[in-house]
Formats: sequence, C-alpha cells, structure tokens
Amino acid sequence: MAAELPADTRLVERPSQLQDFLAEAADAPSLAVDTEAASFHRHLDRIYLIQVSTRTQTAIIDPLGVKDLGAFGELLADREREVLFHDADYDLRLFDLQYQFRPNHIFDTRIAAQFVNEPGIGLAALLEKYLGVKADKKYQRADWSTRPLKAEMLAYAAMDTRHLHQVRDILHTRLAELDRLSWMEEEFAALEQVRYTAGEDREEAWLRLKGARTLSPRGLAVLRELVRWREQTAEQLDRAAFRILNNEPILAMAENPPRSVEDLEAVKGAGRDLAGRRAQEVLDAVSRGLAVPEDELPHFPRPPRHKPDPVYLARLDRLKARRNAIAQRLDLAPGVLCPNGTLEAITRAVPKTVAALAKLPEVRKWQARVLGAELVAVVGEP
Repeated sequence: MAAELPADTRLVERPSQLQDFLAEAADAPSLAVDTEAASFHRHLDRIYLIQVSTRTQTAIIDPLGVKDLGAFGELLADREREVLFHDADYDLRLFDLQYQFRPNHIFDTRIAAQFVNEPGIGLAALLEKYLGVKADKKYQRADWSTRPLKAEMLAYAAMDTRHLHQVRDILHTRLAELDRLSWMEEEFAALEQVRYTAGEDREEAWLRLKGARTLSPRGLAVLRELVRWREQTAEQLDRAAFRILNNEPILAMAENPPRSVEDLEAVKGAGRDLAGRRAQEVLDAVSRGLAVPEDELPHFPRPPRHKPDPVYLARLDRLKARRNAIAQRLDLAPGVLCPNGTLEAITRAVPKTVAALAKLPEVRKWQARVLGAELVAVVGEP
C-alpha cells in the first residue's frame, strides 16, 4: 500500500518506521501537521491518522499501529520548531485529550488568511489560489477508523500538509508587508493555550434539539428518555449518535409516542434495524417517558429577564460603528479585527485610557495599539 503513495510520502505504521522518520525530521525547522478523526462515524473523538510534512517529505502516521507517539509529542513541543496547522483548534484539542501533546510554536494558515483578508480561508481555496492545486473532497467524510486504509485515502490525507509550508510562506510575506506579524504572534500564542474541554452537558443537550420547544411537557419527557437511550447505545457501539437514530424520528416519537412495534415501523426515518432488534429498547424508553409523574415533567427553563440598558446599548453601537470604520480602513473583516464579544467587554468596563483598555483580558495588545485610542474616545462620548 505504501508503495502506491506519492514518492515523497510514506506510511508509518510501525514503531521502527516512526523512529526513522523522526530521526530524519529532527533537524527540520518546521513541521506541517494535521489529524484525521472519525466523529462522523464514531461516538468519541479520537485521532486515527496524523499527517506530518517537512519541506521535502510527508509521513502519514497510523497511531493504531505505532501506539507510542511520545517522541513525536516531544518534537511538537520544541519551541525552536514551528508547527504549521490549518485551523489548529480542533487538532490541538484532540492532541491534548488523547496524548497531552502541546505544540509551543504555532503558525495557523487559516488565521493568517483571515488577517490578510482572503475571501476564501479554507485550505482548498488557498491551495487553488496560490499553488493551482485542486483538492479532491472525495474522502471528506471518510471513516478513518477503518483498517486497512486505501492508498488513495492516504494520498488524500497527505494533501492537507504536503503544501502547507508554501502556503505559510506566501501568507507570512503578505503579513510582513502589512506589518501584522506581531499581531500573529499574539494570536498564535493564544492558540498554544488551547486545551480540550468537555462538550455540553449531555443530560441537557436534548433541550437544544431543534423542534423541542414545540413539545408538551409529556413530549419532553419522552424526548429526554429517547435521547438518553440513543447516547447510551452510541457509547456502547462507539458509533456516532445520528447513526443510531436521527433527530427527526426522535422528535416525531416524542410528539406521537409509539406504543407497539407496528407504531414504530410507521415512524418515518426509524429504519428497519430500529423497528427490528432494537424495537423493544426504544419502546421501553418511550414507556419511561410516559410514566414520569405529572409533577416531575420537564419544562424549558425560563430565561432570566434583563432590563435593557439604553446607555450600554448606545455605547456598544458606537463602538461597533467605529470598529467597522477602522476595519474598512484596514481592509479587514470587522469580526477578525475585533470580535463583538471583545467590544461588549469594553462596553461593560468603560476604560478611560488605552492602558486601562489593554488590561482587559479580552483585548489583545495589538488591538490596544491599533484600535485603542479610537475605541477609548468613543467610550468616553456622552
């Protein structure tokens, strides 16, 4: 299989192969890195493939075969070595969750593309624009947990890193011309602090299903039990929850609870498997929802009512208007220059000086330098 890959690409699926690659990459001043997970297919996010490119070669590391990746993690952690990603956030969270790997010198080409105001910041768009390389999207939702992987899947995966050094160089040059490299240092330093955090509370996630607000309290009780059953089954089978049962049939059953296998078979989208060997499990979940006592039925929590503060809102509107004008002047998207959340923090704090504004945790130092004086002036307006 490895022989069918491009000449500059190798498959690393044994510890000795990883040792050989790491020895060759030890002196590389930069590495381009990407990962492939299988969240579209599996219940839990895991890394099933790691793509690593120096400027001359690419390795596709199979963590299921190599297992011990400690030496690779040490390579990533070396502050003397720049680690290139495109949209690093998800990769960094998975590295932290699974291996506690933490790169310490990052360059993210997606963020860099935002700060030179590229209209298309996806990797495929950048590859085509800068290098004339058209990315094949055939395996975008492939199941990377399967083994063996086809050579063409591995070649597809390699595309995510094999050209990343060239894209980085082009963007770095443009950032230097715009005098924005110091901005990037702060943005990338913030990325280095990214850690895995658990997602939303699964016990409450069912309340956020689209359409749940139309259900009666009894319907919500059935919905809760069905979602709990789906999560437990997905975990047992290590399968993505929607592959167990989509939201649409769950909502349909919550609205009109099935009482028999025949009722279940009539639910659009339930599928043969659900109406077959898992039918009783689903009907039991429905029964649990129907058995909840009236005084214990779930309700949507009432959102707290906040009295609008016209002074705050007026100040925020002024800040947004000034931010937008500066963004236009700098040829940047307003949300890239200064996100609304940062403006809200400034609106609440009402800093009277640039120094005070710069002390806000939401404000980058470069933002204080570039926008600070104008934003403080707007904050001080009556």
